[in-house]
This record gives sequence, structure tokens and C-alpha cells, in this order.
Amino acid sequence: MIVVDRLSFQYPGSAAPALQDVSLTIAPGDFVGVVGAAGAGKTTLLRCINGLIPHFYAGRLAGRVTVGGAAVDTRPVAAMARVVGTVLEDAESQLVCAEVEEEVAFALENARLDPVQVRSRVNRALELVGAAHLRRRPTAFLSGGEKQRVAIATVLALEPRVLLLDEPTSELDPLGTEEVFAVLGRLRRELGLTIVVVEQKTRLLAQYAGRLVVLDRGRVVMDGPPRAVLARRDELAAYGVRVPQVSSLAAALGCTGEATPVTPAEGREWLQKALRGAGHVRAARG
Repeated sequence: MIVVDRLSFQYPGSAAPALQDVSLTIAPGDFVGVVGAAGAGKTTLLRCINGLIPHFYAGRLAGRVTVGGAAVDTRPVAAMARVVGTVLEDAESQLVCAEVEEEVAFALENARLDPVQVRSRVNRALELVGAAHLRRRPTAFLSGGEKQRVAIATVLALEPRVLLLDEPTSELDPLGTEEVFAVLGRLRRELGLTIVVVEQKTRLLAQYAGRLVVLDRGRVVMDGPPRAVLARRDELAAYGVRVPQVSSLAAALGCTGEATPVTPAEGREWLQKALRGAGHVRAARG
């Protein structure tokens, strides 16, 4: 679905490239998490996939990005938006209409779709993100998590094949964050969407993503299954990536490798097993 081939990009006036010789292949239906410290090139990578680079952001570009077999740099941004939907960090800035239903219909009406088709797509998109009950709600009165779900519905209504999300939960509370990731998991299961999400919350990426890509100063330094990547705690720390707290605690207690828990439930299970094992050892010695 997405092929990034030896991609490099440098913004005008920047002392160093934002991306350096990046190569990735993302298959249809993959859920990929992208992590790294500030300035690692995460947002720039998304801009290269959705066509904002080179059509909107100028700079020195080398390499090639194709989506669905088509070169991104040869297609207008408007055409790319039908294939690649993008959800930004600030949900507030993405909402332009007074009411939820109007918001989701806005891009479809601009594309001059038939009103019957518009209604059908709006209904489907709101149902997919669990926001059908919000259709008459003023957008100004939505919670942060609700706004982000509506922003996702607005993109889904265009029926893209790829969904990009740039720090979608950075401004949300824990409940809103869980809601957004639950929606992404559902979209992958039910629609088979290809999802690429830039996010710092590695616990949720380990739960939902099938692959984790770590960027450092514009280069891919790790790429693999989330648990295998998160097991390399010392290397991740050097790249400015935080592992889940429960993983750090388990590692401090002697757990290593891919068996390291990443969720609280896994942490409790691992601790119970460890305590039972310690009890058996004490009983044998006694």
C-alpha cells in the first residue's frame, strides 16, 4: 500500500535533513506506530505520505513515495486526500462547522456528491467511530475525545484506504485516549484500513499496532513487532522513547525480553506468577 524508497527531505533554512534515507514498506491493512523524540522526523514522514511534501511544504526532496502504486509527488493534494486521510493533533482546529452532522458532511458536499450518498456516508462514518448519538450536538460542546472521533469520522466519510494520525491523543485525557485507540482498532478490523499513527503512548501502540517504527534524527533506527522493540529499553531511552511504566517496573524486578508486560493487566499477571514462583522456591528450600 505504501512504499517509501530512500526518502530524504530537508526544509529550507534547516541545518540538517528532517529525513535521511528512509525506506519502509507498509502492507494493506497494517497498523504501524511511529515513535521518536521531538524533531526525529515523524510529522515530516506523514507529510511525505499524504503529499503535503512536496506540494505544500517546500524543500530539498530525494527518493520516492508511492501509495497504491501511484507516486505521491505526481498527484495533487486534493486527489491524495481521497486515498490518504489525515487526522491532526489539534482536533479543535479541524472542526469548521457548528454541528457534528454538518461537519462530517462538509467535505462530501464540497465534492458535490449526491445528497443521498452524503447521508449514507455520514451515517456510516459516525457509526464506525461510535458517535452516531452526537450527530445533532454542537461541535463546540464536545469533549476532546469526542472532537477527535468526529475528526476521524470526517476523514472516513471520504472513504480513504490509508489513515494517518499525527499525535491524535496528545491533548486528550486517559478516557479520551482509550476511546480514540479503540476506534482505530475497530477501523482496522472492520474496514481493513492501513493505519499509520505518530504517538508517544507506547503502551497503547503495543496493544493495537502490529509494528513499531522508531525514528532518530531522520533515520529509521528500529522497526519490528511492538513487544520486540519495547524490550530494547536501554536503546529506546537513548532515542528519547519511553517504555510503559509497567514494563520498566517488571524489568527492574528481573523480567527481560519479549515476555516483559506492557499493560497493567499483563503486569499483574506477571507479578502473580513471579510471586508464586518465589513462594515455590522458598518452600523447596524450607
